Amino acid sequence: MNTVLVVEDGLTDLELICNCLQQAGYSVIRAKSSEEAEEKLLQIQPDLIFLDVILPGKSGFEICREIKSNPATNKIPVIFCSTKNSEVDKLWGNMLGGDAYLSKPINQDELVVTVKQLIK
Repeated sequence: MNTVLVVEDGLTDLELICNCLQQAGYSVIRAKSSEEAEEKLLQIQPDLIFLDVILPGKSGFEICREIKSNPATNKIPVIFCSTKNSEVDKLWGNMLGGDAYLSKPINQDELVVTVKQLIK
């Protein structure tokens, strides 16, 4: 079973995303902050990371930059999600190594399709 690390500080979004991924057959690890995400990454090697852009502590963009610059984690696909949906934000996410950028509110079908495309 593939594992997805979901990093989201909004409880409603966290529940929605995790439930959607679990129903699609994925194992889900939750983190509510950048600090917690970094701790989880030391413990597990997820198959994909789902990152909110705006988080307590470091932003999702900063976390992604660290993930992609570390040889131990740089092959893990990263999906950004945010209410910040400008083309500049999407471009910035892509430049930092993000593999996809989903807008909030999350479309559950789009979420599952995107995860399936990135976990091979």
